[in-house]
Amino acid sequence: MGEQTLAPAAGVALLERAIDYALGSLRTVTTATLCRATPCAGWNLQHLLDHMADSLQTLNDVATGRISPPPVAGISRAACRNPALLVRDGATEVLGLWAASLTGNRIVAMAGHHLTSPMVAAVGAIEITAHGWDVARACGEHRPIPPLLAEELLDLAQLFVTGDDRPHRFAPRVTVPSHAPAEDRLLAHLGRDPNWPTSP
Repeated sequence: MGEQTLAPAAGVALLERAIDYALGSLRTVTTATLCRATPCAGWNLQHLLDHMADSLQTLNDVATGRISPPPVAGISRAACRNPALLVRDGATEVLGLWAASLTGNRIVAMAGHHLTSPMVAAVGAIEITAHGWDVARACGEHRPIPPLLAEELLDLAQLFVTGDDRPHRFAPRVTVPSHAPAEDRLLAHLGRDPNWPTSP
């Protein structure tokens, strides 16, 4: 899927489906799960949720064109007993801002790439979906990525996640059979073991 084929509405629709999936995972978070390990090596669930909040803020900045946004009013991370609530609110805000920005294909510099704004939304969808899966697994839940969403994101992930992104942004690829479901191939391409956690 080349960036020239992704219309503004399509990018936002993909982002909406990713957020809808992730919100379901966030409902499984409790304060008791925050110290649990996640599929992201070296991060517990608290660290992962903080990263998700930062990523959502970046998407907000792109949607609004802000460079140095003011501090967000409201409950701070330190004061929030369940940071999943902050991520949930951030995801809702992202969706509203991107739905309101369907006016064109702005060029955005992001992570060393120059992308159209619909493609930024699509890249955001990849990250949000992957982390939604991470959150569910950390909480001991099995929440498969919807097959059609996984197939679409796999095409995009193969385009955007390359060797230059490893090992800093993504772990090395995990080997799975070529006939594995799209979800497994997507997760493996993003450096995740689809069977995490595995038994010793």
